[in-house]
Amino acid sequence: MAPPMYTDHPLAVIHTPKFETGKTDPFTIEASHMALSHNSFIRGFNSIYQQAPRVSSADKEDFVGYCLAWHDVITEHHRYEETDYFPNVDKAAGKTGLMAGSVHEHEDVCACVSPAAFHDGMERFKNYLLKEGVNFQGTEIVAIMDSFKDPFYSHLKSEPRAILELSKYNTPETPINITEIAGAAGKKTMTFSFVLNVLPVFLLNMDTLDFEDGMWHEVFPPVKGMVKWIMTKAIPMRHSGRWRFASCSPEGRAKQLEV
Repeated sequence: MAPPMYTDHPLAVIHTPKFETGKTDPFTIEASHMALSHNSFIRGFNSIYQQAPRVSSADKEDFVGYCLAWHDVITEHHRYEETDYFPNVDKAAGKTGLMAGSVHEHEDVCACVSPAAFHDGMERFKNYLLKEGVNFQGTEIVAIMDSFKDPFYSHLKSEPRAILELSKYNTPETPINITEIAGAAGKKTMTFSFVLNVLPVFLLNMDTLDFEDGMWHEVFPPVKGMVKWIMTKAIPMRHSGRWRFASCSPEGRAKQLEV
């Protein structure tokens, strides 16, 4: 029997503010890009959750690599937000702590959702895989993911709204070029090691052909032509065994899962 098609379970993907409102101002677009990035994290979560109980012994080493890359892409995403993106928003606005709520969620102080932090849960996820390696139990991976999925999901839904709210601080006296700030911060993550060993888990969990009627296809991520081919097909040839567990094809469509 063939493996099933990927489905958005247990976490649903989130709609972009542009799709919901039709607005095209910079804050709506940047919040939409954040939502699209978070949807890649969600699909990665779901792909691990759905496949972990079915992975064969022969596939476990590659699957561990895929899981650790998923953990690392989220960790790097939060690092660049905290060290570059959010501080530069504060600097432009002439204020401090405008995105403090999101940073606190990264740190596991989101008591409004759960006293069990998604940060701590993700660290348990990583440490379990590093300790057990190919001896991991799929049911244990799912149990760990269940322990942090609610605060994790709440954060992924709330942060795009927080980006939208920054527009009220954008004034002639304190202009916030949110597009430039986000772009500059994002470029700093593109180290050689990140591109080779982590970036595929982001790009290959990106549904652009069908999600929101395809309005983001060839728009986000902002790569086209040969560059897109290199990033979605050539680079993933390295560690190709890992990336087969992703939820989407290089063309940007949900696919049949590997297992």
